Amino acid sequence: MGRSGRTTKIQGWRKIAAATWGAPNSPQIFGDLEIDASEAVAFMHRARELTSEKVTITHLVGKAVAHAFERHPDLNIRIHGGRVTQRDTVDIFFIVSVEQGKELSGVKIEGANDKPVVDIARELSVRAAPIRTGEDAEFGKLKTMFARTPWRLLRVGFDLASRLTTDHDLDLKRFGLPRQPFGSVIVSSVGMFGVQHAYAPLSRYYKIPVLVLVGEVAPKPTVVGDQVVARPLLTLSATIDHRYLDGYHAARLAASAREYLEDPKRFEPPLR
Repeated sequence: MGRSGRTTKIQGWRKIAAATWGAPNSPQIFGDLEIDASEAVAFMHRARELTSEKVTITHLVGKAVAHAFERHPDLNIRIHGGRVTQRDTVDIFFIVSVEQGKELSGVKIEGANDKPVVDIARELSVRAAPIRTGEDAEFGKLKTMFARTPWRLLRVGFDLASRLTTDHDLDLKRFGLPRQPFGSVIVSSVGMFGVQHAYAPLSRYYKIPVLVLVGEVAPKPTVVGDQVVARPLLTLSATIDHRYLDGYHAARLAASAREYLEDPKRFEPPLR
């Protein structure tokens, strides 16, 4: 029998780290996608001019992600009790900033892959307006209920709500608990705050494969042919649940999202 190595007391930073964290148990993967946004920005401006809708890069990213999941329906899934269930539609949950970023809520756009990005922008604008004035139709009741719930019971409440609406696919909207509240994927913008690159955590209650953060579009030096030129670059940061996707799956989604963002007019109906 071999003898184990000499044991010594843990000291210094390792002692502090060992006391602070437990063993890794998170399935989160983080990744970036940098995209030349020249065509996306041009399309955004044309859409604003021709339709009067305030189309943003975030809307385009949401549509790009929906396009990617449409291209790869085998990844548009939810997992519960050791089983994989394919979702019927590609639904994008857009985070909505309230009170200048002090609060957050959101709007789920159902069937986003089938809607022109102009329609997505219009629907999001209409549905986000009451949220910003304090009338959150979808999550208002839930927020009020949890605001009155003692802190120690919040986790139990969140777990129950998540199981009912996501795992068991129940629509309890009358209680402020909509069915599948976070859809297929969450899209949130930090670019509106002047942030070019950031990551967001996946909550255990989302039960989605990926969360996408949209950074600020900024001019950066880019090699085009044999020259270095300034191009508007967009960084998308993804937090991926490894239980749903691995690197191969993420690469497939990223390629399809890039395909859309590098030439949106190819996939959109004519602007009018």
